[in-house]
Amino acid sequence: MSLSPPDKFRAYLAEPGFVPMPAVWDGLTAKLTLEAGFRCAFMSGSCVAASRLGGPDLDLLSFGEMFETFNMVHGAAPELLVLADADHGYGNAMNVQRTVRAYGRAGAAAVLIEDKITPRALTAGGKPCLPRDEARMKVRAAVEAARDSGIMVMARTDCRPTAGFDEALARIEMFVEEGAEILFFDSPADEEEIRRSVAAAAGRPCFAVLSPGAPRATPDQKRAAELGLKIGTFPTGMLSPAVAGLRAGLAAIKAGASAADTALPPPELAQLLGYGAYEQQSVRFRVQQG
Repeated sequence: MSLSPPDKFRAYLAEPGFVPMPAVWDGLTAKLTLEAGFRCAFMSGSCVAASRLGGPDLDLLSFGEMFETFNMVHGAAPELLVLADADHGYGNAMNVQRTVRAYGRAGAAAVLIEDKITPRALTAGGKPCLPRDEARMKVRAAVEAARDSGIMVMARTDCRPTAGFDEALARIEMFVEEGAEILFFDSPADEEEIRRSVAAAAGRPCFAVLSPGAPRATPDQKRAAELGLKIGTFPTGMLSPAVAGLRAGLAAIKAGASAADTALPPPELAQLLGYGAYEQQSVRFRVQQG
């Protein structure tokens, strides 16, 4: 009997070593990630917002849009273990349960639930969060719903910038009490805060965003492992080069060329997209003439 995606992910996280987790947003990025040899990926809300809306990650996406994206990702790369960004659960604790159950049934390995207030305040700055007891109940609801499928729950606190370090640390301890299997202390100010948040997780794997540019401590992979972090994701790791590549292609066409110098050779692109595999599989269903 084969292991479920959550159990495969638990086994992977039990292995020694730091886990780099690319951020994906559609079938193509999932397929490329698996092809590159990665065993898991983070379906990032910021990347999905960029690709679907051409806009910022400011809680504008709906559950339906994120869930549809997950199905694209999972359909294109079924063997890839996906940690799905479920934001704030898209409502109250009952909405959280519906969200967690849906991702569990669909084949996600893990799901992220955070403590931000929704709907978001009309500002791009800061991340106002729920009162501590309400945040507890959201995570409690998520852990309860996760029992149906075994999906892992990652609990995230965003309150460090608005409520301070001590409150954020207390929430990590609270999420451990509630049974979250992965912990995410967002926006640590320095390495000491990372160390203390890892200690508060009491041996459970800790997740961090390691893309540069945001006002938070972002160690490299080697240093992240030394600080005790287990998983690092890189939301701009593919997104930013992809945007640069698209701009290069547009610039080449505008300049009168057919393709940018960095474009893949057509046979390589066709192979990646599976044209040859389609031919091999479809021959079984062709109607013989005459």
